[in-house]
Amino acid sequence: MMEVFLVLSCLLLVSSVSSQDLPYEDMLQQLQACPKECRCPPSFPHAVYCDSKGLKAIPPVPPHTWYLYMQNNLIEVLSEQALRNATQLRWVNLNRNKITSEGVDEGAMKAMSSLLHLYMEDNLLTDIPSPLPSSLEQLRLSRNKISKIPPGAFSGMDHLSLLDLQGNKLEDDSVTEQSLKGLSGLVQLNLAKNNLKSMPGGLPVSTIQLFLDNNAIEKIPAEYFKGLPKVAFLRLNYNKLEDGGLPKDVFNSSNILDLQLSHNQLTEVPRFPLSLEHLHLNHNKIKSVNGSEICPVPLSEFYDYFDEKGPRLQYLRLDGNEIKPPIPRELMLCFHLLRSIVI
Repeated sequence: MMEVFLVLSCLLLVSSVSSQDLPYEDMLQQLQACPKECRCPPSFPHAVYCDSKGLKAIPPVPPHTWYLYMQNNLIEVLSEQALRNATQLRWVNLNRNKITSEGVDEGAMKAMSSLLHLYMEDNLLTDIPSPLPSSLEQLRLSRNKISKIPPGAFSGMDHLSLLDLQGNKLEDDSVTEQSLKGLSGLVQLNLAKNNLKSMPGGLPVSTIQLFLDNNAIEKIPAEYFKGLPKVAFLRLNYNKLEDGGLPKDVFNSSNILDLQLSHNQLTEVPRFPLSLEHLHLNHNKIKSVNGSEICPVPLSEFYDYFDEKGPRLQYLRLDGNEIKPPIPRELMLCFHLLRSIVI
């Protein structure tokens, strides 16, 4: 649901921006300044398309550019000179280049004081680019070689709602309260495919979506979600979780709607909150499901909860375990909203 919200936000941003006409004199200046390697459509004068051109450097960016597309090139340096006049940039896509941390000029970001979205996925970064514009709302740095987040890297970044760091080399001591300080408005944090062995600490209390797939996490501290009251979407697929690593009521102090624990080492269905709607437990080592044990309310009192106060589970996935049909009657009795179960 939140991913849909973010996509719609982006579409609304594009729609509102593209509908604003550029004065004729400014449009003429923009078209005349368009780099010869790029396309600057008169129908969308705020956009400059330089993608997939084999470029090794960013050409000078015209002054009225709001959208800059530089993906799929061979760029190694994010230079201050090229961006000197790009003070109106809102959206920059530098995915799939060869930019290193050493290649990011210290002043390259300063000119982009209105930047909202920065995409630098599939590059060669070993560090978080800094200093980042405080206006930034989305930062996508997946599939780089980032192994550390310096303290203060996100200082003043209270507008940032999405931070994507999947597919890097972050370890437990890299993701701390100090390293994430400043992200008071963060909604989605993606730390999948890193080298984490523990649940990251000190996450912003505003976090709603937390993605931790493909790490080596073995346990969740008992009080972990008390500090993250807004988490609604949690993904821990492809980790090393065992029954002993999940305290009995670890999820019951949360308001999680979607919980994904696929491809772990669980032998039992963990207890979960009434609020949960989607539960993914496929490809574990679960042998049986006791409906009366996993029901969030006692079956003897069930009819007192047969309304909006009752369990909200709608989707349950259990395939890839050692469970054999039939589905226990108690399971269907407890979860009366269940629309799909995969065994």
